[in-house]
Amino acid sequence: MADVVSFKKEEPNGLLLREQSGSVLRLTLNNPPANVLSIAMMEALHAEFDAVATAKDIRVVVLAATGKLFSAGHDLKEMTAHREDDDRGRAFFERTIRLCGDLMLKITRLPQAVIAEIDGLATAAGCQLVASCDLAICTDSSTFCTPGVNIGLFCSTPMVALTRAAHRKQAMEMLLTGETIDASTAKDFGLVNRIVPQQYLRQVVDKYAAVIASKSPQALKIGKEAFYRQAEMDLPEAYDYAVGVMVENMLARDAEDGIGAFLGKRMPEWKED
Repeated sequence: MADVVSFKKEEPNGLLLREQSGSVLRLTLNNPPANVLSIAMMEALHAEFDAVATAKDIRVVVLAATGKLFSAGHDLKEMTAHREDDDRGRAFFERTIRLCGDLMLKITRLPQAVIAEIDGLATAAGCQLVASCDLAICTDSSTFCTPGVNIGLFCSTPMVALTRAAHRKQAMEMLLTGETIDASTAKDFGLVNRIVPQQYLRQVVDKYAAVIASKSPQALKIGKEAFYRQAEMDLPEAYDYAVGVMVENMLARDAEDGIGAFLGKRMPEWKED
């Protein structure tokens, strides 16, 4: 893997910390102790991802959190306060949950790779956030759960991301029992890619980010979009779609130079997409 990218000190800046080092952007949830996905937090994330989507100088996004919890999911106090509304909170619940669903979809549609860096508990919509990222790396003390059933609320929207990240029966186990699983179980379930000691988490995540950022931005954009699209198709349709993607990718300037560089035993020169 490539060398670890240089570190820069984060400065407090509201609910979301933003730190860019080279072509890697680190976004840190900064609302401890629970780092809830309140309306304000989700709007801040939406704004950042909208900006990232068209940013030519960013190739990888790391999503981290301050404190002992990665994210406890939706702000239940914020939601409960709206039960006194004339519609018993229906409009606010709709706004909150749809904003969250749109955020998760935005992550999968982002041209850049998104890596979740987890140190602590990721629960409910916080677990959904982990499952929605392209890669997830956690500490050996991290835990995960979808505990909605414990309070009479099935985690239906977290279920969408969870069933696409974890194995189906293991996802159903989490959803039906609401029990917390440890990092090792999360890896076995397919929810996370790698488990590392806490003191090495930042180093390992930055190393992954540096490796991915060194690749062709054209190839990453084409490949990420194709990955999620083909996953929703049946096998013949997926192959038919992938053939077209591969042909267009072969005609792209980065593929032409990359193959030429490989054959000519030189380093490729990627162009900004």
